[in-house]
Order: sequence, then C-alpha cells, then structure tokens
Amino acid sequence: MAMERHVEAFLESMVAERGAARNTILAYQADLEAFVAFCGARGKRPAQAGAALVTDYLAGLAAEGLSARTQARRLSALRQFFRFLLRDGQRDDDPTALSVSPKLPENLPKFLGESEVDALLAAASDMPGASGWSARAGLEILYATGMRVSELLALPAASLSGDAVLLLIKGKGGRERIVPLSEAARQAASALRASHRKGTRFLFPGRNRSAAMTRQGFALLLKRVALRAGIDPARLSPHVLRHSFASHLLARGADLRSLQMLLGHADIATTQIYTHVLAERLQRLVETHHPLAQKPDSHSP
Repeated sequence: MAMERHVEAFLESMVAERGAARNTILAYQADLEAFVAFCGARGKRPAQAGAALVTDYLAGLAAEGLSARTQARRLSALRQFFRFLLRDGQRDDDPTALSVSPKLPENLPKFLGESEVDALLAAASDMPGASGWSARAGLEILYATGMRVSELLALPAASLSGDAVLLLIKGKGGRERIVPLSEAARQAASALRASHRKGTRFLFPGRNRSAAMTRQGFALLLKRVALRAGIDPARLSPHVLRHSFASHLLARGADLRSLQMLLGHADIATTQIYTHVLAERLQRLVETHHPLAQKPDSHSP
C-alpha cells in the first residue's frame, strides 16, 4: 500500500534536513501510519485533522492500554508532523498545540560508581591475550569519551594513534562531534593495535579481521570483565558506561550544555535525564556554602 503523501513528504524532510537514521524514520512511519488509519476510518485525511480528532485519537491510545511512553512517543510524532505541515504552508494551525503528553514514570539512567569503574579497568588489565587488550581499550575509550558502542566499534584501526588529544566522531544522523581523549585511552588503543594481524581494518576487529566486532560480542566481553571485577554482569553494558561518563562529569562540575555536545545529543532535552545528578550536586553546594546552612540551630537547647 502506498504511503500517505503528506506523511511521505514529512519523512523525506527528516532525512534531508535532520539526517535522521533509517530506524528513526521507520519508527515515525509506524506511528504516523497508525494515525492515518484512525483518520481514514473516520473519512478524514491526516493533514485535515482538527484538534478534536487528535484528542479522540490520543484518548483511544489510552483506552487500548498502550503505555504512557508509547502514547507520549505517538503524540511527539504527531506534533512534528503537524509542525512540518505548518512550516510548509499546508496548514495554518497546529491541532496538537493544546494536547498534553501523559506523565511518564521516572526512569533514571543506570550508572556505576567511580570505584566500580576503577575495578573494571583493573580487571580488564589482568585479562590475558587479545580479549584483555580489547576489554581494556574499550573500557578506557567509552569511559573517557562517552561515545555510543556503535561509534566505538566503527573506529578504524588507525584511530587514537599518534599524540592527538581530540577524536572526531561521526554519530547519529551523520552528525559529527569532537571529544577529548585521555592518555590512558590512547595507550590502551596503542596496545590493542599492536596485537592486530595484518589486514585488520577496525580498531575492535571481529573473528573476521576485515569486519568489526559485533555489539553482542563486545557486550559479552564486558560481562566477562564484570565477573572478574566482582560486579553483577547485569549492571554493566556499553550504555551504562556512557551514563557513567555523563553522571560522573556532572557530579564533578560539568554543565549540561557541554555534556550535550560531548554526548552528541541533538536536543538538550535528551541530556536532561542526568539532571538528578545535577540536583544532588547543587544540594551539596548549598549545604556546604550557604551561610544559613552552616549556622547551628538557634532554637536548639
């Protein structure tokens, strides 16, 4: 079945203007096709939908028992779709303007303590052979840069060579960002490169030296390191290391805007999942430095 033309134009604009990845496009397409079907059953085209129809659609999602997160995602897709039509001059209003997103359950990012990261690095250093070199380099680079595992595994074999202190990363949607490198990460990468056989194309090669290690293979490697470090393997993943990088930076004084740039988030709203760490830091700051916080209670006996 042919895609509805307004939805097709919107998705094409996401690719052209935002460089949206294939999986992102497919997710938007699925959410908008559900709305197209809802409108079609009521004799309407989606571009003609009014606020009442949007409200009925959202109410139906709740009645179907869809989770608050799914409802919020579908509303977000509709908002972006109608804003596209508004910008394109195909509408003069946004029927989602007064729609309220359902309250989402608090979902704080899982991260490790600094001492646990130290334990992982020590355990990786004690692992023998190629697995140990890969584990040490992977942990050092992920924790030093906060990069995604897909970005890590795409690094070519020559990455982190020389004395460069910055690394250019090509992330989601083809967006590029620069992250600083630690000396430990460069040394670990150098040791890993020294173990490569001729013809190795990627810094983290798979069994086939011309291909990169798979995400599953790297995740299993981390689980092995966690066991050696005495950490529950269920608590460790590449994304947990990314969360740890972000949380530890904020706890030590980084600001959200800088963290957004380092993580490669297109929208700072994504970075705001770490504000719980920022709130804790600000509370400690007030307790330490505010004049009233340092005064003894004058009413105490």
